[in-house]
Amino acid sequence: MRKQLLTFLALFCFASFVVAQEKKPITWQDIPTWKYMQSNSFQVSPDGKWIAYGNVALEADGEVILQNISDPSAQKKSFPIGSTNFPSIAFSDDGKWIAFKVYPTFAESKANKASKGKPLRDKLTLIELGTEKKKTFENVISFSFNGEAASHLAINLAKDGNGDGKGSDLLIHHLKTGKSQNMGNVSEFRFNKSGSHLAYVVDAANKSGNGIYLLNLSSNSTQILDSDNASYKSLNWTEKGDAFAALKMVEDKKYKQDHGQVIGVKNLSNPQLTIYDALKDSIGFDQAYTISGNRRPMWSEDLTRLFYGIHPLTLAKKDDKKELDKDSVKMAEANAMEKIMADTSIKSIADLQKAIAKLNSGKEKKEANTDKPDMTIWHWNDSKLQSRQQVTENQDKNYSFWAMYNVASAKHTALQDSSMKDLSILPKHRYALGSDAQAYELDINLDGQQYSDFYIVDLLTGEKTMLFTKFYIPSYSSSPRPSTDGTKLMYGKDGHYFVYDIASKSTKNITENLPVTFVDVEDDHNVEKPMVGALGWSSDDKYVLLRDGWDIWQVPLNGKSTSINLTQDGRAKKIRYQYRFGLDPEEEGIDLTKPVYVRTYGEWSKKSGIALLSPAKKGGLSTGAKSLIWEDANVGGLRKAENAEVFFFSKETFNTPTEIYMTDASLSSPKQVTENTPDADKYLWSEGTQLVDYVTDKGDSLQGALFLPANYVEGKKYPTIVYYYEKLSQTRHNWANPGFSGTGWNPTVYTSNGYAVFIPDIVYKLDDPGMSAVWAVLPAVKAAIATGVVDENNIGIHGHSWGGYQTSFLITQTNMFKAAAAGAPLTNMISMYDLIYWNSGGGNMSIFEASQGRFSGAPWENWDSYERNSPVYHVKKVNTPLLMLHNDKDGAVDFTQGIEYYSALRRLKKPVILMQYKGENHGLSKLENRKDYSVRMMEFFNHHLKGHSAPDWLEKGIDNLKLDEHLEKRGF
Repeated sequence: MRKQLLTFLALFCFASFVVAQEKKPITWQDIPTWKYMQSNSFQVSPDGKWIAYGNVALEADGEVILQNISDPSAQKKSFPIGSTNFPSIAFSDDGKWIAFKVYPTFAESKANKASKGKPLRDKLTLIELGTEKKKTFENVISFSFNGEAASHLAINLAKDGNGDGKGSDLLIHHLKTGKSQNMGNVSEFRFNKSGSHLAYVVDAANKSGNGIYLLNLSSNSTQILDSDNASYKSLNWTEKGDAFAALKMVEDKKYKQDHGQVIGVKNLSNPQLTIYDALKDSIGFDQAYTISGNRRPMWSEDLTRLFYGIHPLTLAKKDDKKELDKDSVKMAEANAMEKIMADTSIKSIADLQKAIAKLNSGKEKKEANTDKPDMTIWHWNDSKLQSRQQVTENQDKNYSFWAMYNVASAKHTALQDSSMKDLSILPKHRYALGSDAQAYELDINLDGQQYSDFYIVDLLTGEKTMLFTKFYIPSYSSSPRPSTDGTKLMYGKDGHYFVYDIASKSTKNITENLPVTFVDVEDDHNVEKPMVGALGWSSDDKYVLLRDGWDIWQVPLNGKSTSINLTQDGRAKKIRYQYRFGLDPEEEGIDLTKPVYVRTYGEWSKKSGIALLSPAKKGGLSTGAKSLIWEDANVGGLRKAENAEVFFFSKETFNTPTEIYMTDASLSSPKQVTENTPDADKYLWSEGTQLVDYVTDKGDSLQGALFLPANYVEGKKYPTIVYYYEKLSQTRHNWANPGFSGTGWNPTVYTSNGYAVFIPDIVYKLDDPGMSAVWAVLPAVKAAIATGVVDENNIGIHGHSWGGYQTSFLITQTNMFKAAAAGAPLTNMISMYDLIYWNSGGGNMSIFEASQGRFSGAPWENWDSYERNSPVYHVKKVNTPLLMLHNDKDGAVDFTQGIEYYSALRRLKKPVILMQYKGENHGLSKLENRKDYSVRMMEFFNHHLKGHSAPDWLEKGIDNLKLDEHLEKRGF
């Protein structure tokens, strides 16, 4: 018996060894069919009994996984959903139904693309939970259950035909009976919160039957609320679902815009309709304006007022000369057609079609050839660059000002105009907060320092009162933030938090007597006293919860109670209490009578978890946070089933994919309920991580995360890629799903293929962004080498954008690295300063002075700093082979930055290769380009760090005439 047991154990060990040996590094060729859980697809039924999520792949079909988690014996069910990256899944509010979309398969989509066929349609699967009942609907665009009632499912169907109406069929499926009714030409629909009513808009061909309709779902009766030769849009229910507002747009050919009307509906049992037609209000409404179709209207909470947008009208002027030109063009076309018909060389239909196409082409050119120049005037006093104005042109054209209509008094009030650009209607709709930065816009765009004027607007009278003039906003956290009742504002100023009471116009400094600062002292940008972000207001508006960077403070507003450090140990133990998990999507403020769950993070351990703050007996919260989860992992994503005490959180490590765990309110004994990356066991992954402590050349204590390669053997040294972007050591426990990124970088793929990866932190000194990288990264790499993991003779570096800049600069200061890859790098800080960030249209100078650049002043005020930190001015010292990625349509870092550095290196005959993907922006978006660069960048590092043979493109380049042939040979 003993001999048999030994034999069995030997066989078992051998089999385990074989299985282990069968695992392989994941390759770029494996990734297109790699399946993973799309995190946003994870859904929980409101009763907490069911979960569903989508497993998808880049170039393969996905599936929806459905499981009854309340029954331990229940098996997971899988349903094919075709090919998609974003599954659409929803449970009904009663937890009895699930619906999800089914997409065309990858093979169908690929074949359809090749044949240039008509767009393929999606389907919808409806399942009654706990049964085998399943129903499929064809040609689906979107779907929605009817809220709390959970009695109906609305399905918006794809439109067939070429009618001029915007509407399409809407199916209303009765869940209990299984019967469906079809409503035609529906362009928009919304259920109210309770699910008792459906408001919908009809938009038919020739506007026939256009109007707003209300369906009572319990009686299945429909009322026509308004119908006209007009377009209706922007349905908007109140939060309670007891009323809704909408817009009615009437065409007037005299103007470029339609005339708008606001419709308000309340008293659903016997609908009461309010229609405000601005055209009929010649006394109260400025007729140079109209009600805008670009802002969704809404009721005030008390249903006494309607809020909506207004914008100026623009005449649709006709140019007589253009009309004359068009008549001339038509006459010329007629003459040309006569010549075509008389042309004896046209002997076939094909010849005729070609001639007509040529005529039409000439017609388009003539219509485009107007007598106006195509130009832009750039003026030194423009508050916004012309490029910025062009980017925001449509937004500016469609901008509207808030206005208000009082139903009882039938009075319209404009709440803002061009002197107050922005307005936020505060909770409960008693006041609004206005702001305007136009007076400071030019300077903001030049030096990046943010200022704004703020106003209080009374929403009963429309009266505007100045609150702050030239208010400094060093960070978002300083901006005024309303209480849950909308009667108070919290804001940051001069390193303190203040509360302003709108009614009494009184201000109170709520942090002046506290023993800590709420200034973000670790922010190294060129701004003054940026504030650490506040957690927010309590639901009763008696307290605000503030963070000092470590702990959470409960600060009272009455002046009688004492401010309390709720978490107590954050600063002492170097644990950051980072943010609160909002478990109720409908909450208004932080309910301090309920437990508060907070995410925790160990600054030096990189552990993370969830802690609990408990309610106190006499209001507020008790002191001392109870740690519920604290692990060497990335823990977060806490959520709760809507109607049950069932909790879920996510957990991952660098070598363990993200999974969702189910637990109770104590977060104890969690159970894994998802199965992410079902093929993970086939591949080799990193053996784990290490933290590397180091001190910069300027005396700052920092850390880096060292990711071990697959099959790591202690004592053996490995080729290593150093990657960075400011501070990233906190990603020690982050799972990076294998995939094709827009930068070519994926740490999971590199560690799977035998590389160590080292990610050090960088902190910055003003006026030395490049040298700061030298002072931080070089000591960090030396400390990593000291671990014995890193092969000091085979280290590569890679960064993209700002990280690309650091890479380009580092190789001018050291020969430590054997190869470098820089994506979209800034290379000349002097020329870059004056260039444009084309994606936004804004200038770079504000970025250089108040944001990432971290310079004080412009180059002509600080020339030595800009020159000292520009890679291109130190190009003679580069000895490291460099692979650059820079695209010709880069709207963040101008393509000329890459060309400038490449040309300088080439002039010096330094080994540099520039990869340019035509038409791409700051990162790669097209899949074929992401695939190509990912493979090439690894080939580059494999050659320099592992000694692999250099592929032809790397060894000697590819002539332009031979590029197509080269790409065909490589394939994928």
